[in-house]
Amino acid sequence: MSIWVAGELLIDILPTGPVVGGGPANTAKALARLGHCVEFIDGISGDAYGLRARKELARDGVGLNLSFASEKPTCTATVHLDSEGSASYEFLIDETASFDFKHTCLPDAERLKPSVLHIGSLATIIEPGASILFDWALRVGEFAPIVFDPNIRPLLLPDHITYLACVERWISISSVVKLSDEDMQWLYPDEPMDVVARRWIADGVSLVVITRGSKGLIGFTEAGMEEVDAVKVFAVDTVGAGDSVGAIIVEAIILHSVATLHSQVLQDVLIRAAIAAGITCSRAGAEPAYLHELRKAMEQ
Repeated sequence: MSIWVAGELLIDILPTGPVVGGGPANTAKALARLGHCVEFIDGISGDAYGLRARKELARDGVGLNLSFASEKPTCTATVHLDSEGSASYEFLIDETASFDFKHTCLPDAERLKPSVLHIGSLATIIEPGASILFDWALRVGEFAPIVFDPNIRPLLLPDHITYLACVERWISISSVVKLSDEDMQWLYPDEPMDVVARRWIADGVSLVVITRGSKGLIGFTEAGMEEVDAVKVFAVDTVGAGDSVGAIIVEAIILHSVATLHSQVLQDVLIRAAIAAGITCSRAGAEPAYLHELRKAMEQ
C-alpha cells in the first residue's frame, strides 16, 4: 500500500548547522523509518541543498518517484530555540522549489490508487501552489482518506481571517486533522479546543488529534475523547515531534482504517504517538524513530 505525503521540503538552519526539514518531508521520513512504503510529493531543487535532501530522504527509504525537479532554490528556515527547546522559524520561501507546484507535476490518484494522503503545513497556504494542491487533493480524496496538518505559521500569513478560511477549507475535505494546542489557540482564541474539535467532527471529520507538548495528546471522535500523557524525556528540541505524531496516525490508518480509530484502538495509537514524539524530542532536529527504536521504547 502506497502512502502519499505532499508538501514542502526545506532546510532547517539549526544552531548546530543545516539539516533537511519541512513538516511534510519529516512525516515522510518518519513513515519510511517505520518501514512503510511512502512517496513524497514536492519540487526538489538541483542546488546543493536539494541534492543533499534527495540523498538523505532516499537513504531513509522515502520514495521520490512522484517528486519533481525544479530549477528554483531550496527553501530555508532558520530555527530559533528558546530555553525549553521549543522552536520558532524564519523562512526564505519566495520563488523556491519547495512551493513550485503545478497541475502537470502532480500524480494521478485514479491511476495510482494511494492508500492515504498526508498533506499540510506551509504548502497549503503559500499561493499559487496552495490552490493547485487543493484542487488536486479534492480528486485524491475520492480514492484515499486525507490527513491534514495545518502547522500554523502566522508570520507567513498574519491575516487571521484569511488564514482561518484557508485552514477550514482544507478541513472540509479531510478525514483526519492533526494540530497542536498552539495552532488551535491561534485559530480560535475565544473557543475551547474541545468545542472546536467536536464541531469539526459534526461537520464530517472522523478524527481530530491535538498535541499539547509536555501535556500529552488528545484525540476526538464521534465516539468520544481519548487522552494520553506525554513521555518524559530529556528534550533537546521539539523539531519534528508533531510530524512523528502525524506519521503514527497515518500508520494507524493503514493498519486499522479511519473508521476504527476510536476508543481503545485510538488510545493505543496515541500512546504509540507519544512515545515516537518523545524519541524525536530526545535528539537535535527532525530525527524520527526507527521501527526497532520504537518497538524497544514501547516494551519499556
